[in-house]
Amino acid sequence: MGAELEFVPEKISELIAQHPEMIGFIPQQYIDDAFKGKVLEAGKIGFSDIFLGKEWIPTATPVSFYGILPLVTGTLWVSLVAILLALPFGLAAAIYLAEMANHKMRNFLKPLIELLSGIPSVVYGFFGLIVIVPLVQKLFQLPVGETGLTGSIVLAIMALPTIITVSEDAMRNCPRSMREASLALGGSKWQTIYKIVIPYSISGITSAVVLGIGRAVGETMAVLMVTGNSAVIATSILQPLRTIPATIAAELGEAPDGGVHYQALFLLGIILFVITQIINSSVEYVSAKNKI
Repeated sequence: MGAELEFVPEKISELIAQHPEMIGFIPQQYIDDAFKGKVLEAGKIGFSDIFLGKEWIPTATPVSFYGILPLVTGTLWVSLVAILLALPFGLAAAIYLAEMANHKMRNFLKPLIELLSGIPSVVYGFFGLIVIVPLVQKLFQLPVGETGLTGSIVLAIMALPTIITVSEDAMRNCPRSMREASLALGGSKWQTIYKIVIPYSISGITSAVVLGIGRAVGETMAVLMVTGNSAVIATSILQPLRTIPATIAAELGEAPDGGVHYQALFLLGIILFVITQIINSSVEYVSAKNKI
C-alpha cells in the first residue's frame, strides 16, 4: 500500500480489473485517472441505464440497477411462445366446433370451453407448479422446472378459451350460401374450410389472436409462479426468466412510495402499455388488409 498509502488507487484498480462484477464503496480520493472500473453515481440513472441496461437489481447498494432489457425480453419470450403453442390448437378446435361437430356436441363443448376462461389465474399457476413444472424438468433434464417454457405452456392453456370462442363465432358468421357455392363447384369439405371459411373469417381470427396475445402479455400471477423470476436476459426458453407484469406484482408492495424504485415500476407499466398498443395496432393493420 505504501508508507503513505500512495499505492492504494493502483491496487484498488487492479482488484476491480480482476473482479469486474464487484461493487464496492471507494473514497473519492482513491480514484485516479487510471481507474479501470466504472464509477456509479448514486441517485443518477440515465436513459441508457434503463433502456439498455442488462441488470435489474433494485435493492443493490450503493447504487441500484434498473435495466429493463431482461424484463422486456422475458415478456416477449413467454408471450410469443405461448401464442405459437395456443394458436394451432385453438384454431383447430374452432374449426371442429364451427364446421365439423354436430349440434349436440357443440352445445356440450362450447360452454365447457367458455367455463375455462372463468378459472382464476392463480389456479392455473398452481396447476403449472404441480403438474407442468416437474414434467418440463424431467423431459428436458433441467436443474429446475420453473422456466420460460413452463410459463408459455400455462399461458397457452389460459389463452385457448378466448382464441377458440372468438374464432368459432367468426367462422359461424360465414354465409351459408358461400359454403354451398363452394361445395356445388366440387370443393371438398376441407377445401371449403381452407379456401372460403377461413379467409372470410380472418378478421375475427385475427381479433382472437390479439385477445390471446393480450392475455399472455398482461398475465401476472400464473407467470409469477412458474417462470423462476430470474431477472436476467434469457438466451433460451428453457431458462428461468421474469416478465414485466410479474415484476410489478412482486415488487410494487415493497417499493417506497415516490422513490426511484417506485417510479421505475410505473415506467414498466407504461412500457407494457406501449407494447400492447403496438401489438394491437399491428394486428389491426394486418386484419384490415386481409378483409375480403
